[in-house]
Parts: sequence; C-alpha cells; structure tokens
Amino acid sequence: MNKNKYSKKEILIIIKNICLVILGTVILAFGTGVFLFPFDIITGGIAGIAITLNNLIPEFEFLAFKSYDIYVFVVTWGLFLLGLFVLGKSFSLKTLISTIVYSPVFSISVRLVESGVFNNFFDISAQYSEISVLLGSVFGGAFVGVGCAIAFLGGGSTGGTDIIAFVICKWFKRLRSSVVIFIVDVAVVLAGIFVLKDLTLSLLGIASAFICAIVIDKLFLGESQAFIAQIVSDKFEEINQAIISKLDRTTTILEATGGFSKKGKKVVMVSFTMRQYSTLINIVNIIDKTAFVSIHRAHEINGEGWTRPSPDPEKE
Repeated sequence: MNKNKYSKKEILIIIKNICLVILGTVILAFGTGVFLFPFDIITGGIAGIAITLNNLIPEFEFLAFKSYDIYVFVVTWGLFLLGLFVLGKSFSLKTLISTIVYSPVFSISVRLVESGVFNNFFDISAQYSEISVLLGSVFGGAFVGVGCAIAFLGGGSTGGTDIIAFVICKWFKRLRSSVVIFIVDVAVVLAGIFVLKDLTLSLLGIASAFICAIVIDKLFLGESQAFIAQIVSDKFEEINQAIISKLDRTTTILEATGGFSKKGKKVVMVSFTMRQYSTLINIVNIIDKTAFVSIHRAHEINGEGWTRPSPDPEKE
C-alpha cells in the first residue's frame, strides 16, 4: 500500500478545511470592505494599510482597477512572497488560499457599497453620520472576528500583516509573536491617525479590533490559550502516535473503566493550543470516527513546550 496516497476520509477532511478557509476569508474580506473601509475605520492589517494609502495618495484608476484595489493586491501578495522566502513553503501554503481569495472579495464588497446596494439596510451614503460609523465599527469587528475564527478552524491562516510579525520573530527569537502582532497593528493604526487626523475614527478602529478579538476568543477560544483533550478509543495507540508525530505534542495514556460496560479503556490525554484544534480533530476522525473526545480549557499549564508565567516582582 502506498503511504503517500490519501484515504477518502483524509480527502474529505482536506476539502472541508479548504472550504472553511475560503468561507472565513470571504466573511473577513466582506466585513472589511462593507463596514470598515467605507468609513476609514483602521483596525490594523492589510485593510488598514489600504485605508491609510488611499487617504495619503490621491485616488487613481488603472484599467478597471481603482487605487484601493491595487493597494490591497500589492500588499497582500507582497507579504505572501515575503512569508514564502523568509518563513518557507509550509507556512505560505497555510496563507495561500486567503491570499488568493481576500483581494477580489474585498474589491467586490467595496464596489457593492459604492453602488448603493446596502443603503436600504445600512445608510453608508450618509458619510460619517455617527450611527453609521458606529455600526460599521461594531459589525466590521464582528465580521472580521468570525471570518478569522472560521479560517483558523480550517487550519488556515489569514496571513496579512501577521506575516511581518512572524518574520520579525524569526529574526528575533526571544520575542513573542502575539506581542509583535499587536505592535504591528498599533503601528498601522498610528500611521492612520497621522494621515487621517481623526481621533474619533481611530478610537472606533481600536474598539472594532477589541470586538474582533472577543469574537475570535468566543468562537475559536484563543490561539495562545491552553486546552486539554481526553480521547477514549480502541485505536488509542494509532491516535497516540499520530498526535506525537503530527501535532508535535507529548501525550499521557490513562487507565479507565467504562461505567456501563465495566470494560477497561485507554484514554489519550494531550494539551494543545486552539491553533492545533483542527489538526487534532482531523487525526481522531481519520483513525476512529467513533472515538469519544472531551475538550476543556486549562487554567494554566507550565512545563516544556509551554510558556511559563512571568514571575511576580512583588513576590520576589
């Protein structure tokens, strides 16, 4: 049997994950193009850069493309190529789908706004009316959060300015990616404040970013938070080996007894981050679709492979 061939289960899971990444990117691009870009609400990321450039440089058209189309396309693919050359093929493959989908969906969404399609539901034509801008900030943050969470659940990455953060972290290994991502987004927002000279829009952008983070946390439960899975299966040995090799996490095998059957069971316990959620579920589904899986949030995990909490200076 050729081990390089994918089983039907694996093919279906790959298709499902690709669909999740596409759906997540479409929601992300739509939310940005409809609710954030028309009001110049900067939350960081590629759209934030596009908004800043669109206000800094006089608008222009090239063939059928408007200036913001070109900004988003160039920045999106420029960052993708940066990730490809610096971070490698493995990382770039995770961002490829989002890179392909984001730019055209964003442009179409902005075109729909400009055509007045949404005016009966969301009066975007009333430029900078207080209620419209506020709704744009709230719904923009929510859509972006939902889109990112769905893409993450599909095992993908939305790429964008996160690539800059990962490149910096590769060069300066002591830096934490979450901190650098935050700094990059803050830099984009500050650049927007300097160009737009509108503190209200900037504050709404920050509020929208918080809404986005909360939505991702609720739907995806957070990238850096720790979780513990307990997996009960007759094929525990296969699952155990797959987790160690594909998830790069150590496991613990526990003895258990079925409450009804009274039969001895083996439980595979593993700690992981939610970035690894999709991979873990795929592993279990491929090997044993009837396996019982319980996942719960870990309040704190210390040890090899996990970041230890910073010491409390007051207790030293």
